[in-house]
Parts: sequence; C-alpha cells; structure tokens
Amino acid sequence: MQATDTIREVHSVKTGTPAIGRAYRFDPLSDPRWEHFVNLEPRSSVFHEKGWLSTLNRTYKYEPVGYTTAAPDEALRNAMVFCRVKSWLTGKRLVSLPFSDHCEPLVDSLDQLKMLLEPAQKELREGKLKYIDIRPLSLTFSPGLENAETYFLHLLDLRPTLDELYKKLHGDSIRRKIQRAERESLTHEVGSSEEMLAEFYNLHVITRQRQEVPPHPLKWFRNVLTCLGEAAQIRVARKNGTAIASILTLAHKDKMVYKYGCSDAHSHNLGGMQFLFWHLIRYAKEHGFVELDFGRSECANTGLVTFKDRWGARRQELKYLRYPERPANSDQDSSRAMKLGKKVFARCPQSVLRVAGNLLYPHVG
Repeated sequence: MQATDTIREVHSVKTGTPAIGRAYRFDPLSDPRWEHFVNLEPRSSVFHEKGWLSTLNRTYKYEPVGYTTAAPDEALRNAMVFCRVKSWLTGKRLVSLPFSDHCEPLVDSLDQLKMLLEPAQKELREGKLKYIDIRPLSLTFSPGLENAETYFLHLLDLRPTLDELYKKLHGDSIRRKIQRAERESLTHEVGSSEEMLAEFYNLHVITRQRQEVPPHPLKWFRNVLTCLGEAAQIRVARKNGTAIASILTLAHKDKMVYKYGCSDAHSHNLGGMQFLFWHLIRYAKEHGFVELDFGRSECANTGLVTFKDRWGARRQELKYLRYPERPANSDQDSSRAMKLGKKVFARCPQSVLRVAGNLLYPHVG
C-alpha cells in the first residue's frame, strides 16, 4: 500500500496553541519499519506484532492500517495501528485491535494521538465508519471515556523468587490444587503440533458450550500458531493420557501472555488449570520473562476475576475508548442480547455451535 498523508490542525490540550502535523498512513504488513519499531518500542505488546496482524488478516480478512508522523523515508518514532472491519451485520469500523486484550497507542502525547486519529475521524465525519475503537493499556484520554467498556487486567510480577511467588498463591484454591495435580500424576506437554491443537480445540468447544457461547473458528487458532511461530504455544495437562485442561500462551520480549484457556469440567477436581499455570510461571521464570499477563476479564465475571486475584497478580482497569462515545444504554442492550444468545446457544449441539462461531466471529472483532 502506498503511503498517503493528511494535514490537519491540532490544538494542544495544555496551551490551546495550534500544532501543525501530518499523519502518514502505512501498511504494517508490508512496511519493514513496523517490525523494527515494535521490537525497539518498550510499550509494544504481542498484539502489535506483525504475526498477530497477519492472523487477523488471514482469518477474518481485516485490513491492518497504521498511522504515524514519520514520512515514508523516515524511521518510525510513533504509530497507531488499526484493523478495518467491514461487516454488514455490525457496521464498518476501525478497531485497535480486534480480539486483542489491549493495544497501547504508541504515542508520546495526547496532541500526537489526536493528530494520528484525525484521518480516521475524517472518515467518521464523512459517514464512512460507524465508530472508532481504541483499547489502551495504560494511557488515559479525556474524550471517549463516557460509558466506556471497562474490564480488569491482571499482571503478575515474575521478578521475585519462585518460593516467594508460591507463597503468594491462595492456599485452598491454588496451592492445594497444584498439590492434588501432582498426587494425581498429571502430565504436562508444551508444543504447537496439529495433535495438540486438536486436543486444545476439543476442550475449547466443550468449554464454550458450557459457557453457552460459540467457539472461535479452528482456523483462528491454527493461524495464531502459524503466524506467531515460536511465540505461540499450547500447553496441555493430561490424566492417564487424556487431555483434561489446556491453555494457549503468547510471548513478546520479556512478557508472557495467557490468551485462552479451556478444560473438561468433569476433571476440575484434579487441578488441571492450576497445574498448567504453575508450570507456565516456572517456565517463564526459567526463560527470563519478567511479567505474566493473565489477560482481561469482564468485571461482572467475579469467578474469573477472583481466580486471577488468587495468583498474587495485580489488578488494574482497562477502559476501551470509542468515538463517538458509546450510548448510555449500550450495556443494557448488550446484556439483553447476551442473555438471549445464551438461551439459544444453550440448546445447540457442538456441531451447530462451531458453525455459529465460523459465521459470527468475523462480525465481532
């Protein structure tokens, strides 16, 4: 894609004085500057990586697009990356980024952010987009915060010793489960083979059926493993050779990310998930990772939030920004739609749920 530029006047929040800037568009899939920038930028995450963008593009045909103040012949010094989602069901929009827990705008100031948002906002004003969605990790912006989607994110500092980390674990629900798993002689395997993907996906479908929602398409997970390579791994816990729990993890620099987890409810008493997470923590420590990102949780999902709390992880809020702001009643509408969907999906066999996932997820991102 050939870079194009848009010139707009941006007003400083602090001084009100005009700052003239130019936002250049670039293609993060073909522009070699993007990978280099992501590797050097300390605030980048696995969700900025070309492999993650390729997964979104290959699975759902979302078009990645980036904006920067750097001219095409200059090194990137800031950037925002989006995916263009085109859906007849949910509308056309720019999302940063679909199916990503967070995607920090890699900018140095609010002025810079507004400058890079201007091309997208121009499309919004012209009626070419339904909305713009941003999922920052740490930056706080004044616009778009009304009625923002809010989640919890749990981050575990891996720099203490393994003994110190173990002592922080909740005694009953975590440590005892790990000890139970060891007594039951659960085995643990790490890899990305088709056989392990099949085990993971079978448990994923079972879990999603239990949660009364469709599973993600199998091709999504296959593309994650293919596009991210060694940075993506499946971990499987087995009892007597049968998979009872599995997680999919992503790695970026010195950060480990837990992205997906699934299990057989009939084997929960064996502590398979606790067993996998403890092995993940040990592996991350041994390989020099300094932080484990437990991923986002819906604030209302108290069971999942409590489970992550009990690993000694630090909880923080994630606020997703939307332009224009989300309607005040959007949470109520979403809740009603979710309840209706659960009633329908609760009665569906696994084969129908898989088809539903293939049909619906391209519109969800």
